[in-house]
Amino acid sequence: MNSPRETFDTGNRTSTSKLAPVFLSLILFYGGIVPLRAQTVTFASLLDEMTDRDVLARFPNPAYTCRQASSYDRASVAPDQPGWFANMDRSHFVRVEERSGGRKEYVLMDAQGPGAVVRFWATWHGPQGEKGMQPFSDGTLRFYLDHQPEPVIAGPISSILDGGALCRGPLSQGVSPETQYGQRGHNLYLPIPYARHCRITYETDVPIDPGAHRGEALYYQINYRTYVDGTSVESFSMKQLGTHREAINAAQARLLEPTTGKVNDLTEVTFDGPLEAGKTRTVTVNRPGAMRELAINLQAENQPQALRSTILEISFDGQRTVWCPVGDFFGRGYRSAPHRTWYTEVTADGQMRCRWIMPFQRECKISLINLASEPVNVAQGKAKVGNWNWDERSMYFHASWHQKTKAPSFRPEASRPGDGAFDVNYVTVEGKGVYVGDTLAIFNGAAAWWGEGDEKIYVDGESFPSHFGTGTEDYYGYAWCRPEFFQAPFHTQPSGAGNFRPGFSVNSRYRSLDAIPFTRSLKFDMELWHWHRTVVNFAPTALWYARPGATWNVRPDPETAALPVALVRSDVVEVFRAPNALEGESLKKLQMTGGILEIQDLPEHRWSNDSQVWWRDAKVGDRLELEFEVSKAGNYEVVANLTKANDYGVVAVSVNDSPPRRFDRYHEVVAHDALVLGTFQLPAGANRLQVQIAGSNEKAIRRHMFGLDYLQLIPRP
Repeated sequence: MNSPRETFDTGNRTSTSKLAPVFLSLILFYGGIVPLRAQTVTFASLLDEMTDRDVLARFPNPAYTCRQASSYDRASVAPDQPGWFANMDRSHFVRVEERSGGRKEYVLMDAQGPGAVVRFWATWHGPQGEKGMQPFSDGTLRFYLDHQPEPVIAGPISSILDGGALCRGPLSQGVSPETQYGQRGHNLYLPIPYARHCRITYETDVPIDPGAHRGEALYYQINYRTYVDGTSVESFSMKQLGTHREAINAAQARLLEPTTGKVNDLTEVTFDGPLEAGKTRTVTVNRPGAMRELAINLQAENQPQALRSTILEISFDGQRTVWCPVGDFFGRGYRSAPHRTWYTEVTADGQMRCRWIMPFQRECKISLINLASEPVNVAQGKAKVGNWNWDERSMYFHASWHQKTKAPSFRPEASRPGDGAFDVNYVTVEGKGVYVGDTLAIFNGAAAWWGEGDEKIYVDGESFPSHFGTGTEDYYGYAWCRPEFFQAPFHTQPSGAGNFRPGFSVNSRYRSLDAIPFTRSLKFDMELWHWHRTVVNFAPTALWYARPGATWNVRPDPETAALPVALVRSDVVEVFRAPNALEGESLKKLQMTGGILEIQDLPEHRWSNDSQVWWRDAKVGDRLELEFEVSKAGNYEVVANLTKANDYGVVAVSVNDSPPRRFDRYHEVVAHDALVLGTFQLPAGANRLQVQIAGSNEKAIRRHMFGLDYLQLIPRP
């Protein structure tokens, strides 16, 4: 899309400084001229690396690969064979080792070093018994390093991952704090380096079967580095937790209070002001350096649309490497709660800030493009640029975005979950670089979980992915598709409103020690594995660094970015609406003496507006009173479309103070029908619908449910 451009130039602020001999030596080394020996990798050096954003902007030295050990379903063997989307992603292990005394240790990871464990995520539940799910055994997790017979770390898995055995949050933290413990994702980011070898095992006395069809379920993902042969690595010991306590505390504090830090010769570039529809504003930095902070605050009458249809475009040294809607770039999508990570921040007043380090050799151009039909006000637009010594390892920052709009959640030929799953490509990159994170913004069209799918990351032409996950929410650090808000340095869910019902969700995962280097290519696929046949808007943003000359497959898509954003289900799904209906879910609750009242979304039952007001688990005699509005006083026949099912009760329904009518809502399957409550003289304004639980059918499950889809008021003489 071509548009008029407003152009601003910061002028030539290039500064020259004398390079000290040590910097010259580093430059020669990074260019491959002087083969200096790298320093030893240690627990302390990894903590420093984790909290040094500059490190990501240079290709790693010493070089390493990043891989993942996980409990993915071993029925997944190849894309062209059955089982590629198999979903029993739990209690699968590398092998089972028999120990003396009949003990069994299940091997989660077995890797030759030198290397380091840099991320450990898990969740779990107990075996399935005759009385339902049993408690989790909280078995013993062990880390064996360098072929030693005794583990360097051993203890209950919950204690080690986020129970404080090694450290506290954010390096050891379950999410979300608002979620009950049994449904949290448990995350350990404390690095565990090893010189030659690492084996991680789990032991429990309860039964475990592959896939946990009956036995204990352990879902896990372990990201680990393997350094090139000859790299010197000092292995972890528990003593280091005491020796390096100050370094651990400093890293924890810095991750929770991210700042740009002190940078010499800092240049601030501003681009505030109104931005009309169809216009572009560009600022140019004419000096070598690195962007160290970018802050934008957009104000618009339609704020969600502005966040999606205002595009951030960045070019470094004449190559465009960033093209992304502003909201997605900062990890918020187009609606979310304020939150903060190690790299991004969204404040309560709408300011968005990122601290990705973005180096360049000669110049940097930052553009905001307004694709919407309404103006936006850039209440704050500011970039901070500092010095950078460009070398043979320096890389450009990249961000791509695309959206599958109103995409079917099942493959066309499929009729049930699992059979309908398919892979969605986040991005495919050709060249040399490091993958550092992503954001997924999705509008879910059904009242069912959309994220059963696993990530599959292929590095340098792999035929089978070296990263094969266990579920989309697991990849993003949480578990059990929970919708609660959480924020952490490297993963966040600022909105989970669309996890269990139609609506918008956004998840981000950012990488530091678990960044993924590639020398030739990287391909990132995520399964779209939905429990219901519906449609979704599925929009991934991918973030990576790459050396000059890299190419990727996601092109700018202004037409899609300009589309109206989805705010309600009917924006993506064709929704049935009964004519002249007062929707049950919109009625005001006046009083309720027992039970639970909520809005239920079940579009497959063809309720009007795909939802109903749902009263459940009340007792006989409990009463519910709802308010409905009448625009004009008159005589009306009142019709109620009521739900029936095998756990619905017998109810007495009345309008205002009229005699009640009894309805037995037991039915073998879920259905609904329109029932006449009577003809009444109704005043203008507020009127009352009263429901009392009168009993239950002898065949019914006694949960005494009541569901109102809608009311219709039909004028009568």
